[in-house]
Amino acid sequence: MDIGIEQIKALRDRTGLSVAEVKKALTEAGGDEAKAIALLKERGGAIADKKSSRELGAGIVEAYVHSTRRVGCMMELMCETDFVARNQDFQTLAHDIAMHVAAMKPANVEDLLAQPFIKDPEQTIKDLITQYIAKLGENIQIGRFELFEI
Repeated sequence: MDIGIEQIKALRDRTGLSVAEVKKALTEAGGDEAKAIALLKERGGAIADKKSSRELGAGIVEAYVHSTRRVGCMMELMCETDFVARNQDFQTLAHDIAMHVAAMKPANVEDLLAQPFIKDPEQTIKDLITQYIAKLGENIQIGRFELFEI
């Protein structure tokens, strides 16, 4: 089956993964976008498993305060290099997770990882991090977080 550049571009824009990975998944899925996404998620999990033992030497501290100013969160999101820590996608991930913590008030990191993501309840926070590990190519983990509430 001939996979068109527009189809590859559309799926790449949705996933943020490389053109080669997207094309390979679309080819294996016979052009079926849903099957290709499932293949990419499966591969992302395998990539995350391989990278999970890598040492975390960088990261950022992210803070989120709700518009009411009555609840907020400060958290660490860890990665391997400062190159990724300065990446806008990584910083957006940290912000989204901090916002999620402020809204959902998880008890600990394990509880947080199991919760459905508030922006997309179809995936958990763990799935979201796995997606970014595949996209950015580094181990990413939540260090710690603290919730502040009045």
